[in-house]
Amino acid sequence: MKALDGLRDLAPRYDAILSDVWGVVHNGVAAHPTAVEALAIYRAQGGRVVLITNAPRPAAPIIDMLDRMGITRDAYDAVVSSGGATRAILADEYRGHTLHYVGPPHENDALFEGLDITLGPAEAASAVVVTDLDRDDEIPEMYEARIRSWLALKLPMLCANPDRVVEEGDRINYCGGAIADLYEAHGGMVRMIGKPYRPIYTEALHQAEIAAGRPLDRSRILAIGDSVRTDAIGAAGAGLDLLFITGSIHAAELDAFGNPDPAAIEALLKPSDANVAGFMAKLGW
Repeated sequence: MKALDGLRDLAPRYDAILSDVWGVVHNGVAAHPTAVEALAIYRAQGGRVVLITNAPRPAAPIIDMLDRMGITRDAYDAVVSSGGATRAILADEYRGHTLHYVGPPHENDALFEGLDITLGPAEAASAVVVTDLDRDDEIPEMYEARIRSWLALKLPMLCANPDRVVEEGDRINYCGGAIADLYEAHGGMVRMIGKPYRPIYTEALHQAEIAAGRPLDRSRILAIGDSVRTDAIGAAGAGLDLLFITGSIHAAELDAFGNPDPAAIEALLKPSDANVAGFMAKLGW
């Protein structure tokens, strides 16, 4: 397990990058300037970059958010999101239905726009769609009573954000995946959409090849991410090497900004079976 000085140590080995966004390119509040710079330099030298994210919104509003954060468009070629993948499922299977939504009010309206879907109470719904917890200060256990009611109604759950936790400035907040895990643990039927599952990687690889203008060998595509659960397992399943970012959701346990122990990082990543090309606290060139 090798500590890297920067992306430049790996760049010549790869024709394209699939980079996580939240925790790598920004922290939910502000951009990581060194990460934006690194991806822009990589692209300027001929590499292609697809941002792959479990944000439960389609690509267009995500790009708008990146613009507001100052994440310049020269840092990436395309954005592929779990929200986009979720919209495809909703359009195919749930047009004309009522769905019960769990997440911040109105924050993810773009997920349902134009699909003839009504958001309503669980008792009238065909399924539960979860993006996040309703508020950042909540924990999954607060949803036990609601989960029991969904189970009684035998509602399937679509999880549009499989992340369990996410970095939000200097805090770690729970995400939709934490609710989905709890629902599944109680016997509920859950459909996870996004990383680490294959469909989002298939689309991201397709976008990378469009950007490159040619087929790409997977041995020359690098995944970058900060989560074992989503990024490392997803990279392994897609047959991609992984650059692991330690200074986000695992920062405290790995002492990412102090004296990180490569053996501890290796032990954390081992269950994922990812082929780890190296690790860094924060992405930089």
